[in-house]
Amino acid sequence: MDYAFLKGHGTENDFVLIPDANGKHELTAEQVARLCDRRAGIGADGVIRVVRTDATDDPAAVSARGQARWFMDYRNSDGSLSEMCGNGIRVLGLYLATHADVDPRDPLRVATRAGIKELTFEGDRITVDMGTPEVFAETKVEVGDRSWPATRVSMGNPHAVAFVDDLADAGPLREEPGYDREVFPEGVNVEFVVRRGERHVAMRVHERGSGETRSCGTGACAVMVAASLADSAERGTPYTVDVPGGTLEVVWTPDDRVLLSGPAVLVAEGVTDL
Repeated sequence: MDYAFLKGHGTENDFVLIPDANGKHELTAEQVARLCDRRAGIGADGVIRVVRTDATDDPAAVSARGQARWFMDYRNSDGSLSEMCGNGIRVLGLYLATHADVDPRDPLRVATRAGIKELTFEGDRITVDMGTPEVFAETKVEVGDRSWPATRVSMGNPHAVAFVDDLADAGPLREEPGYDREVFPEGVNVEFVVRRGERHVAMRVHERGSGETRSCGTGACAVMVAASLADSAERGTPYTVDVPGGTLEVVWTPDDRVLLSGPAVLVAEGVTDL
C-alpha cells in the first residue's frame, strides 16, 4: 500500500508527516524508524501522523473530541511515542492551513498527548500556547567525566536544563548524556545552555529517542523557563533562544502560559510504501 507523505521542518527540526484524516494508517515503531532513517528512508527527527480526533482511539484524542478536530500522533525517530513536539506542531499547523480546511486567520486547536494546544498564525511565524510549565527539584546531567546541575522542567515531556560555559562542553552528543534513571525512568531531553546577552540564550539538545537535533521547541521553552527563574525575570518578558537550526522566541506570560513562536516550512511531498 502506498502512503502520501510530506516533509517539513521548524528551525531545521525535521519531520515526516503522514496525512491520515480517517485513521486508516496506524504506524508501527518499525515503520517510523524506517521513515526517519537518513540513508535508507526519507530522513527525519520524527514522524507526525495527522488524524482527526474522531478517527482514532488514542486516549488523548478521544478526550479532546468536541474541543479539537485534529490530533498530532507524534513518534520520535526510534519509533517511541512522545507527548509533545513544539516544532512539529507548527509544521502540522502549516500543513492544515495549506492542505486542509483550516483558516489561518483563526486560532487552531490541536490535540496532543500533552493536552490541547492552540496555534495562531502571524505571517510566516506560528505561535503555540504550550501550556503551563512544571518545575521540579534540581538534578544533574553528565557527559563523560563532567557533570552540571540541571533544572527539571516539564512541558508535557521531561527536560533537564544545564547551564555550561561553552556549548562545546556537551561534546559530540552522539550518545545520551548521563542522568538519574530514578528521576527520569522514561528518559529525558537534555539541554545545554549558554548566555548570549540580556534575555538571549543559545542551546544544544539531546532529544529522548532522537539524539542531538538541530532544534527542540519544548526544549527551548524549558530553557526559557529555567533562564527566567535564574534571572528573576518579570513574567511577560520575551526571550530569544538560538538553536543550531535558527531562532525561536519564547514568552512566559503573567497567566502562567508559555508561548513559543517560530517558523515552519514544508519542503517536499510524495508517496512512500513505508
